[in-house]
Order: sequence, then C-alpha cells, then structure tokens
Amino acid sequence: MEAMDVSSSTLFSRREFLGATAAGVVGAAAAQRASAAEETRSQSGPNDRIHLGIIGCGGMGSSNLFACAQHPDVVVTAACDVWPDRRNAIVERFSESCKPYHDYRDLLARDDVDAVIISTPPHWHALQAIHACEAGKDIYVQKPMTLYPAETLALRNAVGKHGVISQVGTQVHASENYRRVVERVQAGNIGKVGIVRTYHVLNQMPDGLGHDPNPTPPEGMDWDLWCGPAPLIAYNSLLAANAYNHSSWMDYTGGWTPGMAPHIIDLPVWALDLGFPTEISCTGGRYFLRDDGDAYDNQDILWRYPTTTMHWFTSMTNSYGFDFQGEPGPRRRLGIYFHGSEGTLYSDYGVHTVISERADGSVADPPTPSIPPSPGHEREWLDCIKTREQPSCSVFYHVRVDLPITLALVSYKLGHSIRFDPETERIVDDKEAARLAKPHYRDPWEFPEEYLDD
Repeated sequence: MEAMDVSSSTLFSRREFLGATAAGVVGAAAAQRASAAEETRSQSGPNDRIHLGIIGCGGMGSSNLFACAQHPDVVVTAACDVWPDRRNAIVERFSESCKPYHDYRDLLARDDVDAVIISTPPHWHALQAIHACEAGKDIYVQKPMTLYPAETLALRNAVGKHGVISQVGTQVHASENYRRVVERVQAGNIGKVGIVRTYHVLNQMPDGLGHDPNPTPPEGMDWDLWCGPAPLIAYNSLLAANAYNHSSWMDYTGGWTPGMAPHIIDLPVWALDLGFPTEISCTGGRYFLRDDGDAYDNQDILWRYPTTTMHWFTSMTNSYGFDFQGEPGPRRRLGIYFHGSEGTLYSDYGVHTVISERADGSVADPPTPSIPPSPGHEREWLDCIKTREQPSCSVFYHVRVDLPITLALVSYKLGHSIRFDPETERIVDDKEAARLAKPHYRDPWEFPEEYLDD
C-alpha cells in the first residue's frame, strides 16, 4: 500500500485537518450523538439493558456477539455486514430486536445502539473504531487493533477524547493460566528476566491457500466496501473467506504477526509491565509459498526495551514447537519463554513450566493466587460499560501490545531497524519510517489526522 509523504522526520507531523471524513460521523453531529449517549448512560441504572450492534458478522464477530447475547442485560439491536448472507444469519437469530445494515455508518447513526462489536477484516478496525468513538458508542474491537503506528495512537487518543469504554479481543488474557504466569514472574520466581522468546508456527507447504480462478463476488456482496480504505483488488474468495485466510494478505492484515502476536506477546507485556520498545528490528520474506496471498511466510522480530529484549518469530512453512511439539506432524503451535536469572518459565495458552537455573535445581513455590478470575472477556466489557471503568484489555493497555507490532511492520517494509522514543511517541531520525507509519487510505476514505495533533 502506498503511504503518504510527510515533511518531518518525526512519526507524525502536524497537518491541517481538511474537513469531515467520508464516514460523516465527525463534527457537530457526532459530538451531539456522543453527548446524548453519555447523558443516557449517566442516567441508566445498573440493571438496564445494553443495546448492542455488530459490524462484521463472520465467525469471530458472531462468537463475540453470542457470548454477549447470552446475558439477560443485553439486547442485540443491529447487525452490519457487506455480505448479506452473514448479516442475515445474525438478524434471523435475533429477529425480534435486530435490524440489518449494509453500511456501518448507518448503524453508528442509530441513537438506540449503546455499544458495538467491530469484527471486520483488520484493515477496517482503526477507522471503524474511531468513527464509533465519535458516535458515542462503546467498542469491542477484534485484534489486531490496528495495522499502522499512526492508527494505533489515533485510536487510543479517540477513545480518550470521547470517553468510550473499549476492549480489544485478546480473549486469552482472561485465562487462568496467564494469570498464574504473571503472578510467578512478578513474584520473582525466575529472577530477573533479560530476554523473552515468543513464536507462532504452522505449515502451509507446499501450496498455501491455493488459487481462486473466479473473480466474481457472491450475489449482493459489496466488494468495494469490503476493501474500503485498503486497495481495491479483484474479488478473491480465499481472501474473503475468514480470518485465517485474511492473514495471507499484507494490505488487509499485515500478515500472521498482527493476526497472532497480540494473543502471545500480551503475556510478557503484562507480566513484565512493558512499555514501548526503543528499537525494533524485523526481517523475513515470502520464500516458498506461491498461493494467491502476498504476505511473508517467515518473519523474525526483535524489540529492545530498557532492561529486556523480546523476540518473536512466525513461520508458515515449518511447525516445530520446541517444548510444545506434542503429537508429530504439521499443526499450529505457539509458545512464550521467559529466560530469568533463576529459571526459565515457558508457557502456551493452557499450561506453564519452570526450569531451574539454581545450583541445587530448586524451583520457587508459586505465590498465592492474587489476580482474580475473569468473568469472561466479553462479560468484563459489558460490566465496564455500566461502571464506566476501562476493562483489562482497553486500548490504553493494549496500545503497549499493538504499537510494537505496527512498528515492526514498518521495519519489515524498510528492511532495517528503527528507533522509537517512548516519551515523545515518535520514530527517531528516520523520514522514510515516519512516512510509512501512516496509512494512505483509498478515496474517499480519510485517515482521521486530528487525533494525532499535538
């Protein structure tokens, strides 16, 4: 995707905001809706029902919606998708209360929608979430939160400006295993952690996703709006199929790193209370797969922090899983390794193990559990909509997970390391990196530049 030029070596140069965006939810009308929504929330009691909409009715979004709709204090009032079959399936399931929408802007204009789940393909997440904030809607946005550093910070700033409640869909954050790992690391069970290694692998060899010879979209599907701010290419059923397939295309997902790293590096960011990295290096390429996709099939990233280095790698051509190999043969595997001065703790989603570095081979006893269990990732968001307190994976937390990933994508495109100043939130002395840090949306869509103003 072509990026717009900037005249400064900083990450974001201040530019005059050129009027309302194509989405039409900025300005006075959006401010009025946001004010009305906030007034309604302030007058609501703790038992009032939450009127919920969904933008993007595929598998993950539907799963999030059903997890919310099982609770008696939720009513599903709106469903939006450019693919009528997916949208209609949701409307039929909640036929007594749910209305269909083709364009998400029409859904956001409704006064009787309190909150929205955003589970469209990743290239839409930032813009739709910001427009939802401007419309006064609380948001549950699926990962990856964004695809560009400018989007990362703009969405965080929009949530703060408009006072909405946000949750990012990294559901494994709610797991008991992650809580126990965080407690052990923070209790010093493995000493000082100098490096963390993380990975996600699978094997799509030799043919990847294959090829789609038919460029005709399904009847009624609005492919132009599906592509939205990203490049408009010929319809491809493989690309459109699901989140797994999306990850093979750079312009729509950034590849498998944004697709899976948010779940996995979330654990070291939480356990070590990591801020923003100061140096980012990313390398890799598309070496073997020759399907319709164009994303890398192998990638390595190093993030340097003041006292820790975090490593990530992903492979689509080999699925060896180290201590998490399990049954032989190709399948998806992942792992997180904390290398400390007194031991190594390795974990996946469900289990963790400590290997001693002590001379006597002993391992410190785990601390008494102190992090309370999650009520469920979606339920936590619903509760916070009522209390107006941000949940555990709000954008204010998740920005520390998302920004390292979007900065790594910039490094990958450049082919060299970049430096970042956490205090100023700027890329340091690299005009080309600063240029690539901002998206260039396809007309008529506009990146909401005002959320990066100083």
